[in-house]
Amino acid sequence: MDKFRSFSFTKHFKVFAIISAVLIAAGLVGLILSLCGVPNVFNFDIDFVGGTTFEFQLDRTADKAVTDHVAELYEQALGRKPSSVTSTGETGVRIKALELTDAEVEAVRDAVVQAYGVDVEKGYQVERVSASVGKDLTRSAFLASGVAVLLILIYIAIRFEFRSGIAAVIALIHDLLVMLSVYVIFRIPFNINFIAAALTILGYSINATIVVFDRVRENRKTMKTGSFPVIVDTSIWDTMSRSINTTVTTLIVMLMLLIFGVSSIRNFALPICVGVLCGCYSSVCISGPLWNLLSRAGKKA
Repeated sequence: MDKFRSFSFTKHFKVFAIISAVLIAAGLVGLILSLCGVPNVFNFDIDFVGGTTFEFQLDRTADKAVTDHVAELYEQALGRKPSSVTSTGETGVRIKALELTDAEVEAVRDAVVQAYGVDVEKGYQVERVSASVGKDLTRSAFLASGVAVLLILIYIAIRFEFRSGIAAVIALIHDLLVMLSVYVIFRIPFNINFIAAALTILGYSINATIVVFDRVRENRKTMKTGSFPVIVDTSIWDTMSRSINTTVTTLIVMLMLLIFGVSSIRNFALPICVGVLCGCYSSVCISGPLWNLLSRAGKKA
């Protein structure tokens, strides 16, 4: 690692900024279009736009083969795939779909009942989720992310300085936009899992950034003759092993979920994997150099 320490992250910040612009482009455009009312930019699940949920209690264990078969039955009945099919408990299966007519609901019910001998009186339930509930959930998601970012800004500003807080928040927004790019490009169902994934990545990324910022604060005391860009670069390299090791160990776990998990778990694991990589990238290549850039701008002002 020492042979690479001559590389300056602060001097190459423009390169990293261009890379970041490419990474966040799809997510930023998708977010703007979605806010302007353009439909189908994101693959919104029923959690956000409303729809229909089926609950079946089957006569056997609801393993992956069963949930895949139920998804096939749905597709055969309606000619399109459901939003998701997951197991609930040992024998339960939940189907989530966009808004269905009464005839379509009956077609799905009959297909599953005939295949698995479901007791309609005791083992079947259907529920419609209104779009107004989805709007409330969307509002709550933005509120939760906004409050988290605001509290992080306050904490960083108190512990370090205000400019470092701004740099950290920009890095967090960068990570969230990269996650949105993944949702746009791979058409991952945009549901309650996004909120969990977003808040997870916010916590992971800010932790990695604070480690770098904390070393900057320590090196400021010991490297009194060094310029701030040199201190930032030194601090990034000092924490590089930690950043790489933490990212690799976290990715191993998430990759196992991505490879061996059911579809709903994979839809959660993929954004987390991207977010972990992005969090490492932003804490190393974005937050520190951006703090340096804001410090220089503050001095010129």
